[in-house]
Amino acid sequence: MTERWVYSFDEMRDAKRDAGNDWEAVRALLGGKGANLADMSALGIPVPPGFTITTKACIEYQALGEHIPEGLWEQVEDALTRVAAVTGRTFAEPSNPLLVAVRSGAQFSMPGMMDTVLNVGMNDHIVDGMIENTGDARFVLDSFRRLLQMFGTVVLGVPSEEFEKVLSSARNEAGTDNELDEAVLRSLTTSFKSLIDASASQPFPTDPTSQLHDAVEAVFRSWHSRRAYDYRQASGIDHNLGTAVNIVAMVFGNAGPASGTGVVMSRDGTTGESAIEGDYLMNAQGEDVVAGSRPTKPIADLVSEVPECALELFATARLLENHYRDMQDIEFTIENGRLWILQTRSGKRTAQAAVKIAVDLANEGLITRDEALLRVSPDQIDTLMHPQFTAQDLASKPVFARGLNVSPGAAVGIAVFNPDLTQQWSSQGHHTILVRPETRPEDVHGMLSADGILTATGGRTSHAALVARQFGKPAITGADIEIDLLARTVTSEGTTIHEGEWLSLDGATGTVYQGKLATTAAEVGNDALSTLLAWADQRRVLKVRANADDSLEADRARKFGAEGVGLCRTEHMFFDSDRLPIVQRMILATSEAEQRAAIEELLPIQRQDFIGLLQAMDGLPVVIRLLDPPLHEFLPSRSELNRQISELERQLPEADLNQKTTDLTDLTNTRTLLARVETLSESNPMLGLRGVRLGLKLPHLTHMQVQAVVEAAAEVARDGGNPRPEIMVPLVGHHNELAQQRAMIHATITETETRLGTNVPVRIGTMIEVPRAALTCEQIVEHADFLSFGTNDLTQTTFAISRDDAESAFLADYLDTGILDKNPFSTIDASGVGRLMRIAMRDAQKTAPNIEVGICGEHGGDPESIKFCHQTGFSYVSCSSYRVPTARLAAAHAALEGNPTPRNTTSLSAIGTS
Repeated sequence: MTERWVYSFDEMRDAKRDAGNDWEAVRALLGGKGANLADMSALGIPVPPGFTITTKACIEYQALGEHIPEGLWEQVEDALTRVAAVTGRTFAEPSNPLLVAVRSGAQFSMPGMMDTVLNVGMNDHIVDGMIENTGDARFVLDSFRRLLQMFGTVVLGVPSEEFEKVLSSARNEAGTDNELDEAVLRSLTTSFKSLIDASASQPFPTDPTSQLHDAVEAVFRSWHSRRAYDYRQASGIDHNLGTAVNIVAMVFGNAGPASGTGVVMSRDGTTGESAIEGDYLMNAQGEDVVAGSRPTKPIADLVSEVPECALELFATARLLENHYRDMQDIEFTIENGRLWILQTRSGKRTAQAAVKIAVDLANEGLITRDEALLRVSPDQIDTLMHPQFTAQDLASKPVFARGLNVSPGAAVGIAVFNPDLTQQWSSQGHHTILVRPETRPEDVHGMLSADGILTATGGRTSHAALVARQFGKPAITGADIEIDLLARTVTSEGTTIHEGEWLSLDGATGTVYQGKLATTAAEVGNDALSTLLAWADQRRVLKVRANADDSLEADRARKFGAEGVGLCRTEHMFFDSDRLPIVQRMILATSEAEQRAAIEELLPIQRQDFIGLLQAMDGLPVVIRLLDPPLHEFLPSRSELNRQISELERQLPEADLNQKTTDLTDLTNTRTLLARVETLSESNPMLGLRGVRLGLKLPHLTHMQVQAVVEAAAEVARDGGNPRPEIMVPLVGHHNELAQQRAMIHATITETETRLGTNVPVRIGTMIEVPRAALTCEQIVEHADFLSFGTNDLTQTTFAISRDDAESAFLADYLDTGILDKNPFSTIDASGVGRLMRIAMRDAQKTAPNIEVGICGEHGGDPESIKFCHQTGFSYVSCSSYRVPTARLAAAHAALEGNPTPRNTTSLSAIGTS
């Protein structure tokens, strides 16, 4: 039996049956666009007649080496005959021709990433017949030149810039597209044919059936285009899904003054407000709106131009939003006063809008709170936590230009005018702003690489706006700027910015500033975000703590919802310019007395640090890690000291007597320091004297830090606070190390409490960050009140690679070539490092069933790693303060994973009864 490759829009029952009555399976078969067109058709919404070639056909086409599967074309011809019968028009018939649009439609929305060809079915004879039949030569010729341009670009591979050069010249003489008269359009069609003949490997096919055949294959091939691949890669969409092809009877927005086309969203995609927004053009076709080739009009103006269609459109938008229970992005065409809906899909939205829409839909009863949580991704929360511009800096910098605020956020970077160069410079660590007249799908790699996007044309539903919203890129479109791509400059009101000079974009206001603006930290002050995170807190099981090394960071983390400090890295407290000399004296001391004196000098400083942390996290646990890094990190490098010695030796002969005396003293001291540094140097310091080894080697240092913790806790308690300090021993590899260090810590706690006459409970735990500790956790846990996985070092020691060296030398290649599918320093390597963690958990719980276990590496803010921690049964994750809101939502997602979002039962019931 021949595989079924084609479903007409009125055959949704068949598609539903063949997909097992599952809505997502229907979408997988017909693609999102095809499924929704069929669904709308069943609901009685005005959809042009048409049919869908399934995603399976695309997959089979690729498997056959780009050959049409057996039986597909016969099914296409049958379906086309049925469309002809419904429309009363005949494909390839000059007197009353049926023209069709050939449009892509993947399972997951990929706006503009794959190809479309409109007006398929035209040739010179059909053009003559249509002119005779309609009496409107301008409309017919405009449609034909669009077919030539799209077919030439999409199917025949002629660079779009070549057509744009010709079209731009015509526009310069006549005005905008809808002002090109019959004579100009005839000239354009002739020029476009000549251009195809000169540039393409084959001429434009005059046979309508050949056009259709070639257009379908072009859409299939576009699934593997660079822009589509880059988009899927960035969106996490499977590369093996394939695209459907939708063949739809043409309805014409360019048929005259009572015709038009546009895009409308049922809610504001930028802010999330419950208000219709969108853009439209009269006497235009769809690509004019999304490409930004003409200034669009706000959708509210449609009421004054075609009031009945506008009211019907707005009512349809609300109907579809209620039907699909989500904000909808709707493409429409008005043909001579009649409304047609060409597509609906869940609208792309900014992170800010995603949160507000999810909360509002839940409060309106359209979705549940759990669905609202799942509608917002942790990455979107992360985007909301990006810095914003400071009000003071905004007031001090000159405004360069203004445009539409289509995607909020602060973006600061150097102006770049080419997407390839943007990608190159961004990969080299530069911050970039991609500046284009308008963006096209083939620019997507540059858009994904840039920090922000600025275009001269385009509206709120332009390609740039949609992609920017999807990926959380600050963007401004339709700005009052002039771009010279040859000179690589952008000019506004007499001021010119050259490529490589700084621009700052405020996507929230649509303002472009000249120069480099400062930014300020984000705040969780959004009512909708606070509501959503409160719902997340009700559903998550994992607690979320923060990595914080001072009271300011701890205070910020608590405002972001942290439930304590999971890691205070005390070594970060010693790098301050006032403290570093004391630490260096401790390290370089030549006697125990000198060493102890330096350590004692650090005691009041540490005590004050810990007071601030315990006060900021009053009533919540604060895990304080004892000094961890190798001592060389506190000292100048040998290369730097040698450079200083060489410089002093060079200057010495030229110095006067007083200066020479000073230089000789400096030279002697520097040489002494170099000798001491060389004495302390280690072949591999990251695996040398650090962590617990350092604590055992320098017991006075351990004693000082523990004493400072207890004294700080006692002072906070005396002031009425509720301190909950926990001391963590780093880099333990053997249980005897922890046993000895714990005894030392316990003795200091007892001694300090006795001296102070106080009793502040202090828990003592350890980090599991080397494989041996994970494999012997059953023994280690006998000496620990809690465990915390240091996933950064555990990953390094398990893989036997240095993170810094790997990321600069070969890790990118490993990811590109597929040796690794994810960066193990960003997402926990579940099969390797994760297995060690599970073994450690299992063995620890044999001895201590209720042991508290967390992680404190930056994996604690990664959603996939949080999911792993939830599944493994951890107590908490700890991450940087700005990732705390992200972790809260990710932990809720992990808890809800077993309860997927209910399928769209409204759609299925409507289909079943239509």
